[in-house]
Amino acid sequence: MKEIVNGFLSFQQNVFPERKDLFKSLASNQNPKALFISCSDSRLVPELVTQQEPGQLFVIRNAGNIVPPFGPEPGGVSATIEYALMVLGVSEIIICGHSNCGAMNAIASCQCMDTMPAVEHWLRYADAAKTVVEEREFETPEAKLNEMVKENVIAQLNNIKTHPSVALALRKGKVRLHGWVYDIESGKIIALTEGGKSFISLSDNPETCFE
Repeated sequence: MKEIVNGFLSFQQNVFPERKDLFKSLASNQNPKALFISCSDSRLVPELVTQQEPGQLFVIRNAGNIVPPFGPEPGGVSATIEYALMVLGVSEIIICGHSNCGAMNAIASCQCMDTMPAVEHWLRYADAAKTVVEEREFETPEAKLNEMVKENVIAQLNNIKTHPSVALALRKGKVRLHGWVYDIESGKIIALTEGGKSFISLSDNPETCFE
């Protein structure tokens, strides 16, 4: 905890004074252009990876970068998506998985989660990805995990399209959907191509968009 407090003190003393005008402009308003949905994993920091300033990304983070399908009792993820589109008017939605994801590893390796019933229930929203992966054979557990991470991004993109606010924005051409996978070791990102056919290098194909 000491390191965290010291970090804040450093921010307050060194960073904030240099960025005072930026924070003043953000004090009463925000105008992010993108909703970034990623894993809670401490190794993936959306603002760092995308080099965005405060106020430029509206962020949802949870275990497994999961988006539950829209239902009769919408939760926090659903409410945040709706707010991002209906109030903030974001024009881009990015769902970003990452290498060596603990949540996806738990699914891919069929780990027992009897002692974590909330986690077990939450990860059921990745069942579509699990079903696809289980139909294939892999030479190594790592290869299976990598595929699980990618298929989960696809599954969550399909889930997010069930949300009325997203469906409406897509129909009106007001939002684009992106599926990314970030590799922690290399710092590279692969992006899902239109229609979800394959993942390709984002660096080489910066205009890549799923839908």
